[in-house]
Amino acid sequence: MTLIKSISGIRGTIGGNVGDNLTPIDAVKFAAAYGVWLKQQRDKDNYKVVVGRDARISGAMIQNLVMNTLVGLGIDVVDLGLSTTPTVEMAVPMEHADGGIILTASHNPKQWNALKLLNAKGEFLDDVEGAKILEIAESDSMSFVDVDSLGKITKNKAYIDLHIIEVLDLPLVTVPAIEEARFKVVVDGVNSTGGIAIPLLLERLGVEVVKLYCEPNGQFPHNPEPLKEHLTDLSEAVKKHHADFGIVVDPDVDRLAFMDENGEMFGEEYTLVACADYVLSKTPGNTVSNMSSTRALRDITEKHGGTYEASAVGEVNVVKLMKKNKVVIGGEGNGGIIYPESHYGRDALVGVALFLSLLAEKDIKVSELRKTYPNYFMSKKKIELTPGLDVDGILKAMENRYQNEQLITIDGVKIDFSESWVHLRKSNTEPIIRVYTEAKSQQEADRLADKFIEEIGRIAKG
Repeated sequence: MTLIKSISGIRGTIGGNVGDNLTPIDAVKFAAAYGVWLKQQRDKDNYKVVVGRDARISGAMIQNLVMNTLVGLGIDVVDLGLSTTPTVEMAVPMEHADGGIILTASHNPKQWNALKLLNAKGEFLDDVEGAKILEIAESDSMSFVDVDSLGKITKNKAYIDLHIIEVLDLPLVTVPAIEEARFKVVVDGVNSTGGIAIPLLLERLGVEVVKLYCEPNGQFPHNPEPLKEHLTDLSEAVKKHHADFGIVVDPDVDRLAFMDENGEMFGEEYTLVACADYVLSKTPGNTVSNMSSTRALRDITEKHGGTYEASAVGEVNVVKLMKKNKVVIGGEGNGGIIYPESHYGRDALVGVALFLSLLAEKDIKVSELRKTYPNYFMSKKKIELTPGLDVDGILKAMENRYQNEQLITIDGVKIDFSESWVHLRKSNTEPIIRVYTEAKSQQEADRLADKFIEEIGRIAKG
């Protein structure tokens, strides 16, 4: 089954059978359920929803289905067309809209798409709200308006520019210093909307941009998850053009990774570490990331006199804990920067601007900057789910096996050893079990991951 309903949205592969994949019928059903839920939140005369999409091949089809379903419910739609997830998040409150929908399957391959659902603050729905929408979708108790009450669609292509202006206006973004540094950067936009937004931002900051895969045609030139093994072309381009560093984003531009001047990965986990180091040096405070993220953020936070806490995986969980702890910066180790001074959403544009401000201030190479941070190594592996596999039973068995270690069970099972950790959890976005480990060397992190994959295999076989 490739239709996944979670706090990360309604996600599935295009084509196939209704209810098993993201078919046109499913797109209409879940868009209608969201619209009905939205109208239940407040009784008013007019409702408005902002809709944007990444450059996936299926994007225009799914967007037209979603927008016209909302129109049929009497809801006005602001169509941003090709956009980014953080841009849609910012547009919702700027439009005084009741919610937003982003059509993107984030880092998933091109056959996937999804409806990511936002509330009136431009933030992701929590699990209670998501469950209510699923309940409405399954009940088929949806009533549409008559012909005189249909909603209207208005196009607005200004929001990427407005988003960039907002980023440049952030107090910690030092535009003159960045301009003076005269950086040269290679951008891998994975042929999606990052290829529009990131170069525009860099050009406004006086950065010389070398574009790689920045044509937003949805033909992803490599696996769109920004991991080292997918980025050999970016590595070669950075070295060929003698660039100061490379930037890669995922298709909807909420994940951000850097490559140093030697074509080596800065480390996706260290995007947040570096941005937090900069922000905490100016505005001391607390941080939050999810429990699959590096310990390095905790170390950097404590160095600056703050406290760190880990949340369950999922942006909505990170944001909830960030608000509770009144943090100055947070996010996810997958390259997701959440900076409350801007908005409560992962934002690669904000991350790029903060990173450039840090580099301009320190006046060192990216490889030298990386050496200033604690050295942890992660292994990110996965186990494909097969029909009938009892994931909950497997995780419970692992919990029992390691009950004498330090355990966290708010999201799967995380086992904290003195020099390393392993986190086992069912993915919100793919039919897999994620096996994340961290240790003091890459060999040890990989060995730990392989050990646990073997152990899970033995449990699954009984």
